[in-house]
Amino acid sequence: MSRNRGRRHDDFRTRKLNVKKVIATLIAIIVFVMIIISLKNLLTVDKKNNEVSSLTTYIPVLENNKWGVIDNKGNTVISLNYDEMVVIPDENKDLFICTYDINYDNETYKTKVLNKDNNEIFTEYENVKPVENNDGSNVWYEKNCLIFSKDGKYGLINFEGKVLLEPIYDKIYALPGIENSIIIEKDNKKGLVNSSAGQVIIEPIYTEIVSLSETYENGYIVKDNQNKNGLISPDKTKILDNKYDEIKRVAGSNYYVVVENGVLEIINKTGNVILNSGFDSVEEIQADNFIIIKDGKYGVIDNKGNTVIANEYNNLKFATQNTLIAQKDGKYGIIKKDKSQGIDFKYDRISYINTADFFQAENSDFTTDIIDSKLQTVLSSVYVSEINIEDGYLRIRQNDDYKYYNFAFEEKTNKEILSTNTLFLVKKNGKYGYENKNGEQIVDCIYDDAKEQNKYGFCSVKKDGLWGALKSDGTVVVKPSNNLDNYLYIDFIADWHRYNDLTLNIYTK
Repeated sequence: MSRNRGRRHDDFRTRKLNVKKVIATLIAIIVFVMIIISLKNLLTVDKKNNEVSSLTTYIPVLENNKWGVIDNKGNTVISLNYDEMVVIPDENKDLFICTYDINYDNETYKTKVLNKDNNEIFTEYENVKPVENNDGSNVWYEKNCLIFSKDGKYGLINFEGKVLLEPIYDKIYALPGIENSIIIEKDNKKGLVNSSAGQVIIEPIYTEIVSLSETYENGYIVKDNQNKNGLISPDKTKILDNKYDEIKRVAGSNYYVVVENGVLEIINKTGNVILNSGFDSVEEIQADNFIIIKDGKYGVIDNKGNTVIANEYNNLKFATQNTLIAQKDGKYGIIKKDKSQGIDFKYDRISYINTADFFQAENSDFTTDIIDSKLQTVLSSVYVSEINIEDGYLRIRQNDDYKYYNFAFEEKTNKEILSTNTLFLVKKNGKYGYENKNGEQIVDCIYDDAKEQNKYGFCSVKKDGLWGALKSDGTVVVKPSNNLDNYLYIDFIADWHRYNDLTLNIYTK
């Protein structure tokens, strides 16, 4: 930019300048700018080599039976003053729901909402609480809205404090296991709200509402006063009228499984019957094919009732449109719909990783075979320690060493895979240490065990049977002093370590 300004200045002056002097001056300026840029780059690289840049994250912590909140650098945000866990509905937003004045005998309590400055917010609303959900294994909170009460009725606000639903409902709670779906109750009738927008999808006129499948996209089964069932889509469209004795929680390709007048049927979205015989139950739908059970055995038929796969299996599940995971005589294998060669029945369990397009097959010795979409075994008898869908890699342990592979099953280094890290685990002479991305030794190989740098920038290290932590520049933040032998997962944020319960993302000391 300076160079261009100089040229305009020179071109439009009447006086003449010595050309050699101009060139020399320009060269000097260019060299000076290059030096400044180089220094800036050096400083930037140095910063990247010593710090892990990440969005601020908030984590609940527990110590001496008191709860608080830290950030991803280990700084205390909410002091440990609370008897119940401080709820953080969105880990990246400074919105903390604290419970106090708890009377466990009559189950009464009060709540307040704090921000990162410990200022109370949403004071105009009573008893603000999160919309808690769970699928039987995991607990989470809706990230778009909060419940509040007024005069014994309930409504919804968003995270900015704007009212989404007026407080006119008797109850508000999440549809169990289904994201973005909140049940509203009024006068003993149920309706449903889309939590992302606070929009009423189903008015509270039904006696029961459940999801058709494991996600909300396939719609909701609704039961009326006459105990008849219908189906409503997430965009409010009535898919099936309320005339069925039962609608099974099976769906796909605009086919539905219903019981009408006592008869089990497969119907299409217009309600026309496709099949009503040849099966005792329908378990899964894939395109125009149906996994059915007949006489206690699994098989596959098409939409004409023709047998695609004979019902001779103890279990069947579609992986892709042409491959199925099958169980026979207590072992699992993979079969193809076109009856071409599959995978022998020799595994204790097989799962299909849909987003990565490969199979994870578990052996009886607790090792795993990785099988690609062409049914070729690409990794044999390994221990899988991580499958990272977001970054597209899997980490395996083999002979006490860790290896990384992308989803094309090309072996990669940890520096290639963990490109945002500042430190990388290395092993020399049976001991662990860390290098930077340039291969320079930052932490000597003195530890008996160690973990790769976590997303917060901390490294967990073990020495003489005790665990500690390093910062992103390799300096010690916690001297190895924690006996974590019984812990399922080792991880640190500064001097806080992960709580020994993988269903809860909380840290403790």
